[in-house]
Amino acid sequence: MSARRPAVLLDRDGTLNENLPQGVTRAGEFVPIPGAFEAVGRLTAAGWPVSVITNQSGISKGIVTREIVEAVHARCRELAAAHGGRFDAFYYADDLPGSGAPRRKPRPGMILEAAADHGYDLFRSYLVGDSSRDLLAARAAGCTPVLVLTGRGREALAAEGPAPEHVFEDLAAAVDWILARRS
Repeated sequence: MSARRPAVLLDRDGTLNENLPQGVTRAGEFVPIPGAFEAVGRLTAAGWPVSVITNQSGISKGIVTREIVEAVHARCRELAAAHGGRFDAFYYADDLPGSGAPRRKPRPGMILEAAADHGYDLFRSYLVGDSSRDLLAARAAGCTPVLVLTGRGREALAAEGPAPEHVFEDLAAAVDWILARRS
């Protein structure tokens, strides 16, 4: 097996696209956050593997289908490709909040699965997201947690608990920082 490599793991709703109260329940509701997919292109150009780690409990709640979730992920791939970007994979947990399921953030199951599937070195990797669940999952997996203030990021920043160390206005700014750290 080849050497493990660092990666950038991204939350979806609120990081790549606008966060809606019920989540994206129809493909037409998907609205990219300005600069997000260009940032994925910059990561790809710099040699960073990128995967998406997202909770999608709307499936279990019956408000969205797996087919719609997959269609949204296909749209993400298209938008990234338009900017020279690519995703290794999309991981989603359809478990309900409070279920204690090992794959659902804030637990690290999806992150560990991505690392096993793609040879990611989690201790040199980043997870970028807009919620305290994202930050907790990153810490539990050994990744560097990065908070963006898009989506629910401002709420997460104001919440009680350990203050996040790395906070950026959006994914584009977070990627600037990640790329600067590597050089």
